[in-house]
Amino acid sequence: MAGRFAPRTARPPLPHQAAPTARGTGADLSPAARYPAGSSGPADEPPLTRDWTPPGPLDLRLVLSPLRRGPADPTFRMAADGTFWRATRTPEGPGTLRVAARGDRIGAEAWGPGAEWLLAGLPALLGAEDDPDAFTPHHRLLAATRHRRPGLRLLRTGLVMESLIPSILEQKVTTDEAYRAWRLLVRRYGTPAPGPTATLGLHVIPDARTWAMIPSWEWHKAGVDAKRSSTIMRAVRVARRLEEASTMPLPEATARLELIPGIGPWTSAETLQRSNGAPDAVTVGDYHLPGIVGHALADNRHATDEEMLALLTPYEGQRHRATRLILLSGRIPERRGPRMTPGNIAAL
Repeated sequence: MAGRFAPRTARPPLPHQAAPTARGTGADLSPAARYPAGSSGPADEPPLTRDWTPPGPLDLRLVLSPLRRGPADPTFRMAADGTFWRATRTPEGPGTLRVAARGDRIGAEAWGPGAEWLLAGLPALLGAEDDPDAFTPHHRLLAATRHRRPGLRLLRTGLVMESLIPSILEQKVTTDEAYRAWRLLVRRYGTPAPGPTATLGLHVIPDARTWAMIPSWEWHKAGVDAKRSSTIMRAVRVARRLEEASTMPLPEATARLELIPGIGPWTSAETLQRSNGAPDAVTVGDYHLPGIVGHALADNRHATDEEMLALLTPYEGQRHRATRLILLSGRIPERRGPRMTPGNIAAL
């Protein structure tokens, strides 16, 4: 496997080997200088903080929920006090972000080498670059849902791989299977998140090289078949080029992702909805979505992808927002068949 026998990266120095720091000198150290290679920083390190006032109503749960991959996602938590915790791998390194509403303001704290990057991107993450007024409802259901959910904004993480890999894991399997695989792989091969996260069990996803080094039997034990693991392997080998898609317009970003064999329209849309905040990245090829949209807009629970796209034509440019509002409307067709039986290739 390509890269399997690549030289090891340099290990962080032991405490007694570390060079003298500028602590107490007033020096403004960069993230790379503050944290040795591979380090997430001490758990008791004081966080960087930022307050931000959104331009309008903002519902943190609605905005951030697309980042959550199941109730036990090791990269995302909603605490009992209503705060949201997110662990991720930024271009500056691992980082943990804590976000909470404080009246009409949003308060944020961040830890780790990626703390400054996370705080700089806080407005974009919470939908500051989104324009809800660009959406004009042409259906009573959508108008009513938008009125009831004024705090919905489309987030933008600016990070492609953190959304691409779990989207690949979700291809052609039940959500429970995909969430289990994501949970097992991140906990085993990721790193503990920086900051006071021990009781939350937060982990930062592996870097591209670590993903590429996961042996085939570990994918199998996590319930991931060879087709999906091979797609992830191909993606992480060109991770830097794929990350560039976060700054591209939707057509170019979609084309960049779909150059990788195994990444099709469903996976690219699910990724770019999160990484780019793309309001028109409609999910095509989903098992349930066409029937949900068809039922909501035309009382047709058996709608195909083509029929769904035809119903969404009036919302060209805002089709992802339209589907989010439909899903939030509660007008979901009743299940009339048995649930899909989860697979268990790990037992084979």
